[in-house]
Amino acid sequence: MLTILHDISFTLAPQESAAIVGASGSGKSTLLSLLAGLDVPSAGSVHIGGVDLFALDEDERAAVRARHLGFVFQSFQLLANRTALENVMLPLELAGARDARTQAREMLERVGLGQRLQHYPRLLSGGEQQRVGLARAFVMRPQVLLADEPTGSLDFATGEKIMQLMLDLNREAGTTLVMVTHDRSLAARCHRQLHIEAGHLLPA
Repeated sequence: MLTILHDISFTLAPQESAAIVGASGSGKSTLLSLLAGLDVPSAGSVHIGGVDLFALDEDERAAVRARHLGFVFQSFQLLANRTALENVMLPLELAGARDARTQAREMLERVGLGQRLQHYPRLLSGGEQQRVGLARAFVMRPQVLLADEPTGSLDFATGEKIMQLMLDLNREAGTTLVMVTHDRSLAARCHRQLHIEAGHLLPA
């Protein structure tokens, strides 16, 4: 059996931001998937708000993710047949929010896309698509936001804007932010850096 991660243990406080850094293949994305409860470990636990994710079945983990977690993907993961507004409305609608349209519009305005509400993803730039992804993740006011290389497919200037926006929203929403990144300068802007090497968490 291949062991990818070894005896990793850490605690993050509410509103804290942490960057997971390390070489390709070191286990960063696997760690992020475990934190989200998307992968199941052979041993160990992940606690979010006092709940052990792996004491739950898959349906129960999905419910915890819906209530408490947001995810920002490097590849945006927007629905091509829905407008920017509809993409951001979707998680609110799934949660039964009555004012989904209003909340989604306000969040898109917050990320500077108030004039792009009815645009489909194919009509948006990479930076604009990532901002829609951020709005979709933050509109649920998650306890924890997980981001996998959120600026990896963007040019430097756009990536800087996205990173600053993410940190601003992190502070305003009181969300704990956990981000995988290869960019050490972006990582340095987080409260903590978690260095992963060959599946081990290096001492701070």
